[in-house]
Amino acid sequence: MTSFRHPSETPIYYLTLLMLGGVVALGALPTVCLMPLLVLGFIALSYWMSQAHHKQLLSRAHRVTLQSTPKLAALTQDCLNRLQPGPVEFYVMPQNILNAYTFGFSKPNVVVLYSPMLKVMDADELRFVIGHELGHVSLGHTWLNTLLGGMAGVPVSFGAAIVLTLAFRWWNRACEYSADRAGLLACGSLTKSISALAQLAVGDINTQDELAHAIQVIERQDGEAASSLSELLSTHPLILKRINELRAWAATPEYQRLNKPA
Repeated sequence: MTSFRHPSETPIYYLTLLMLGGVVALGALPTVCLMPLLVLGFIALSYWMSQAHHKQLLSRAHRVTLQSTPKLAALTQDCLNRLQPGPVEFYVMPQNILNAYTFGFSKPNVVVLYSPMLKVMDADELRFVIGHELGHVSLGHTWLNTLLGGMAGVPVSFGAAIVLTLAFRWWNRACEYSADRAGLLACGSLTKSISALAQLAVGDINTQDELAHAIQVIERQDGEAASSLSELLSTHPLILKRINELRAWAATPEYQRLNKPA
């Protein structure tokens, strides 16, 4: 299931590729013959780093299995059944961070959940977070990040490097909107999806009043961030924009069609 892709993601991806190719061709003309080798080298390095990170993860994190964490394993399996991303391993990292991420240049991909999330979020909120990460896997964001990151690593001028960075992060932000849609499909509740996003921004939320207050805090913080243009350098859109995008998509016939029980 990949029809939840945000409409801006694909055109931004191809535009980013064109910008990367154009800037590299103009800014690295003396090394243009070496460019394919450089890109392949950066991709190979990224693959090696991914494998090394996986080995390090095994020594620090706990793999999610039916034997070790049956409830969480059942929950992750529900999300896998819903989104069909292919082989994925899940790990819980005992570190005081409220976050999750996915990585992997080849199958199986890996989703890492930091342990505080299991205490702060309920099952539906966790489904949103897990579904979000599986959305990245389903849509190929993990290996495309390696590909584009490899191209962006080709030596160019300072000005060209700024253009490459802004283009790459523009695409990253579009990918987040797509992954949020996957999270909503896995969760099945707009309210819980919004609550999960809000908790990633401000911490533990237990009641609707606390959620309403958190949204107000996010509106104020995101308003300040938008006025400073800091979002241009971020890999993630402002939380308020992500919430509004989810609200808009949840009201569409497309979401109603995809959200029907299998």
